[in-house]
Parts: sequence; C-alpha cells; structure tokens
Amino acid sequence: MRTIGVTGHMDLAEGTEPLLRDALQDLLREQTSDAPGLTGVSCIAPGADSLFAEAVLTAGGALSVVLPFHDYRASLDDAEDRARFDRLLEAAADVTVMPYPAASLSAFKAANTELLGRADLLVAVWDGAASEKDGGTAATVAEAREAGIPVCVLWPAGAARRC
Repeated sequence: MRTIGVTGHMDLAEGTEPLLRDALQDLLREQTSDAPGLTGVSCIAPGADSLFAEAVLTAGGALSVVLPFHDYRASLDDAEDRARFDRLLEAAADVTVMPYPAASLSAFKAANTELLGRADLLVAVWDGAASEKDGGTAATVAEAREAGIPVCVLWPAGAARRC
C-alpha cells in the first residue's frame, strides 16, 4: 500500500482548482498503478490539502487526517471551506488531532512532522517560491527532503496564487 502525504498552498487563484484537481488525479493514478491500495495523509486545510484529500477519495483510497490543533474547524472563516472540511472529516478513515489548543507555529510544524512520519512520498502543490512564514509549504518540502522522503512538486501550467 502506498501512503502519500500532501503539503501545498491555500491561497489558490480562481481557475486553479480544476487544474490541480486533474493533475492530482493523474498523479495518484500514476503513483498507484504498480501497487494496489492508497492512503492519503492530509491536514485538509482549504486549497491544496482539501483538493488532494478529495482526489484520494475519488481514487478509492483511504484518507488519514492530521489536524494541527483542537477545533481547527472554527478557524475556517469561509462557509464553503467549513462544509468541505466537514465532508472530508466524515469520510476520513482516521483522524489525529495534535495536542495544541489553538493555532500556532508549533501546532502547524507538529502536524507537518506527523504527516511526514506517515508518508513514503510527499506531494507538494507548490509554486516553488520560498516562504516568508516558517512552517509553510517550502519548510515542509525542506523537512521531507532532509528526512529522505521523495517529493513530487505539482504546479501545472496556468496555476496561480491569489495576490
């Protein structure tokens, strides 16, 4: 069984989701063509994490969720993001909540480290730019590479982030 984790941008520009949805489905199909079974590990944040989680479920895989802190859902401002979060949480095969009461850099770093500890491949939905915030996509990619976890960067032509 293949276990694939995800990290990626939350601030996707309009029109980027369909591009990423197609690219993620293609990637998962390719990554699991020689070995049956798939587990996707995601923090199910808005944007790349949720798109990946949906692609895993569409591919017939199991979804393993790692939440950075208690009541992560309450941190989601958008009603559509909350509804998507609820659907994905309901569909998850298992859920791990990190022992943090609220959002913090430590909580996000711990969740990323937990995710990487389970993955034999990291999909980085990433434009390749360095991050200004510690614990973001670039930092997770660096942590994976330092740990010897293969990283597949996915950023299809036409994908963009909101300004």
